[in-house]
Amino acid sequence: MTYKMLASGLIAGFAAGLFAALLHFAFTQPLLLLGEQYEMGDMTHFGTMGSHATPSDAAAPQATPSEAPAQDQIGNAEAADHDHMSHDHGAAPMLGEDSSTQRNALTVLFMGFTYAAYGILLAAGYGLATHYGYAITVERGLLWGLGGFLAFHLAPALGLAPELPGTIAADLVHRQIWWLATVIATAAGLALFASGRWGIWAWIVAGALLAAPHGIGAPMVDGFYGSAPPELSSLYAARSLGVALVAWLVLGWLSARLWTEKTA
Repeated sequence: MTYKMLASGLIAGFAAGLFAALLHFAFTQPLLLLGEQYEMGDMTHFGTMGSHATPSDAAAPQATPSEAPAQDQIGNAEAADHDHMSHDHGAAPMLGEDSSTQRNALTVLFMGFTYAAYGILLAAGYGLATHYGYAITVERGLLWGLGGFLAFHLAPALGLAPELPGTIAADLVHRQIWWLATVIATAAGLALFASGRWGIWAWIVAGALLAAPHGIGAPMVDGFYGSAPPELSSLYAARSLGVALVAWLVLGWLSARLWTEKTA
């Protein structure tokens, strides 16, 4: 049983992590690179470009980064980031390329190991469910994947949305504590709902667990400010959740498939 948990969880998790990395490169990394331009001050939200305006320029409208089409800004973010790192002499372009390659490689490894850990947790859940007489099928694996997305991503995002560089947030330790408590409470509540045992009292406890973290509230900052445009931050949050949803569905489907094959 232990070998089956590790094998199905690690294989399915790492595969789902590689798929999540591909989605990240396509949908969220361009937004991250653009957010970093705002965070470093290379771009300014509602600010003018350049500080050497002449008197003849006073009557002319000043161009701002926000006036450019959003898609053009996102599409040019990687080129701007590369230029920022490689504008010096001789070997500098190669340094920029190496840095970009290293960053992408670390992203792939990070997502692979993260989803491998998710896969082991999911496989452990399969083992516990099997122990109590619940059969694991590929279709139910998709539901388990959806539950993992709700517990690890959507429920915490109701209080702590995915953060783009250039935005602000509350104290890191407080956010980590609230995130972990929300994940545990949400997972426990979903498990009680899905178990179908212990009658209406289980549903009441499950509802209380799901609502408790949001009733307490996530750590918040005193005011709202930041260097990144709010439109960019909201797009990043939406795409991050979309990538996580697809990756978790792939993880649930693949882990359940491996689990059922090993059982057979």
